[in-house]
Amino acid sequence: MGRVLAHAEGQRPARRHQWHRPLGGTLGGTAVSHPVAEERPAAHGDALNLVRAEIAEAAGPEAAAQRVVELLHDRFPHYDWVGIYWVSSDGDDLVLGPWTGPEATEHTRIPIGTGICGAAAASGQTEIVPDVDADPRYLACFASTKSEIVVPIFEASEVIGEIDIDGSDLDAFDATDARFLEEVTALLAPLRPRT
Repeated sequence: MGRVLAHAEGQRPARRHQWHRPLGGTLGGTAVSHPVAEERPAAHGDALNLVRAEIAEAAGPEAAAQRVVELLHDRFPHYDWVGIYWVSSDGDDLVLGPWTGPEATEHTRIPIGTGICGAAAASGQTEIVPDVDADPRYLACFASTKSEIVVPIFEASEVIGEIDIDGSDLDAFDATDARFLEEVTALLAPLRPRT
């Protein structure tokens, strides 16, 4: 299928988190600036159960995916914009699916390998960017966005999509967000649109 998306020997790549620190900065890694960071693991556990329930109760895959992005946006104040991108049938692009946030993005189709979203799809790795202005790969969407997390969605060993979340605070996302969202993406994989 996707020319850059299948991984060798049918093996899913090990989950590795990429933190991109601004030059000369101290953001990322273990430093957490969001005031409720210590409360995240419990909130994530509760939300994961709600995600499962939303998927089970939804009328179909598209409705389920939309309900998941809305739930994430509503439950976590630092998740300012939440969207799912699915890999196109030719494997060349990410195509915007369900999303929620204050406004629509102009980036409804992103070539694999372009921007932070395209990099996550190409590498199969979670990307945590504490300061988007310091990352030359960032495709500017909203003036309010200060940080971003992108987590690939896998089907077997293939990247089939990703969840993209923007935050209006610097260093809004940490390893607990990454672990939680990796669990969410496992639940999203069966919701992939079939064309």
